[in-house]
Amino acid sequence: TNGTLRASHEEGFDGRRQSLGGYQEGCVGTVTQRRVLDALEGAYPVLRGTIRDHQTKLRRPFVRFFACGEDLSNDDPDTPLPGSEPYLVVGAMAGG
Repeated sequence: TNGTLRASHEEGFDGRRQSLGGYQEGCVGTVTQRRVLDALEGAYPVLRGTIRDHQTKLRRPFVRFFACGEDLSNDDPDTPLPGSEPYLVVGAMAGG
């Protein structure tokens, strides 16, 4: 069903499949932005504070979140994610 985490394996930068945040295969509940980002930061501690502020857990400027062609950057982080498409964390670039 939409909004449930079925598997937690994603392609790593080196092309190997890696576990994301210790989730196991199988349904583990509703998938929200907060759960995905918590798992990502748990699996890759170097990202803590770069995607979200350490204290407030709010999105950093110039970071955007997308899923199913929708910009979810300003949505409540506890709202279930739509569909089963990849969740994208995109760093924007600015300058001139």
